[in-house]
Amino acid sequence: MSALDPNNGNDLSLNAADDQLNGAGSEEFVTAVIDGQLFGIPVLSVQDVLGPQTLANIPLAPPEVAGSLNLRGRIVTAIDLRKRLGMEPADREKSMSIVVDHHGELYSLLIDEVGEVLRVPLQDYERNPPTLDSRWRDVSQGIFRLEGRLLVILQVQRLLDIIKVAAAA
Repeated sequence: MSALDPNNGNDLSLNAADDQLNGAGSEEFVTAVIDGQLFGIPVLSVQDVLGPQTLANIPLAPPEVAGSLNLRGRIVTAIDLRKRLGMEPADREKSMSIVVDHHGELYSLLIDEVGEVLRVPLQDYERNPPTLDSRWRDVSQGIFRLEGRLLVILQVQRLLDIIKVAAAA
């Protein structure tokens, strides 16, 4: 069974037609939990998800830089999101990572646990509330109120540009 693309008359598979209908007005995020708080990273920014990794120390790095790791022959800078977001440190031995690409460089964002890929309707999007911690507000593009939880959407570019500025100082 197939559907017709109204723009050019080409047949689309049923799955592609469903994706177009379901995807309209929604966005997907990889969810991450840090100190009990749910964060979202745009799915298109995510390159990889990793379990606990051994990190090499980087001398004179900013405090948010936890070290580096080797990912299939590429050196990846690991960013401790707990420190970056002003939270208490956690056991790094259990930290998971979401790997993102930023200007051609790979970064591993250390988190407590990876959740699921979550599709949320754009109609539920809200700007950052004034009560959101200023450190979070600086790196968040907004929020989604879910059943009993708040999903804070992280802006990967803002998150990592600030670290680059700190490293250059």
